[in-house]
Amino acid sequence: MPRNITISSKAATGSTTLARSLSEKLGWQLILGGELVRQHVKQNGIPLEKTGQTSDQFHLDLDNLIKDKLQKENHLVIESWLAGYDAQGIPDVYKILLVCPDDAVRIDRLVNRDRMTIEEAKYHLQTREEENIKKWEKLYLTKDFWNPKLYDLVIDTYANGPTETLEIALKAIRGL
Repeated sequence: MPRNITISSKAATGSTTLARSLSEKLGWQLILGGELVRQHVKQNGIPLEKTGQTSDQFHLDLDNLIKDKLQKENHLVIESWLAGYDAQGIPDVYKILLVCPDDAVRIDRLVNRDRMTIEEAKYHLQTREEENIKKWEKLYLTKDFWNPKLYDLVIDTYANGPTETLEIALKAIRGL
């Protein structure tokens, strides 16, 4: 069993759902990077999809917080777009990447979850991802945050629903 688990993905891929489920099943502490970002942008009057308007320091501080917790604490499930990338080189961290290759499914998830129109969801996904990648590429000099080779487990959430995704993750983690 690993000391900690990270779950990474792009928006509307199921990472928060998996993180909550794993945390509950394992009885581990849950840290949702997306919630920390949402609090920050809300406090600063920044639309969620406009990550480029957040300070570089905010992103560096968030990633350093994640790295610090992964190094010093145990029994954490940390979900954020870059949690697995941040965990590179930290021992006993099991890194899970969720992917959903069909953007129409991700758009549908946003429409249902956040009560957006289809056009709003398309704009949100495209803009948010472009803004994030642009910001992070500048900070980390790479675009390779979701390279499957950086992760211990990759789960396709288009092919697997929430229950199956949890089962796959638990089987892999418990099989270590």
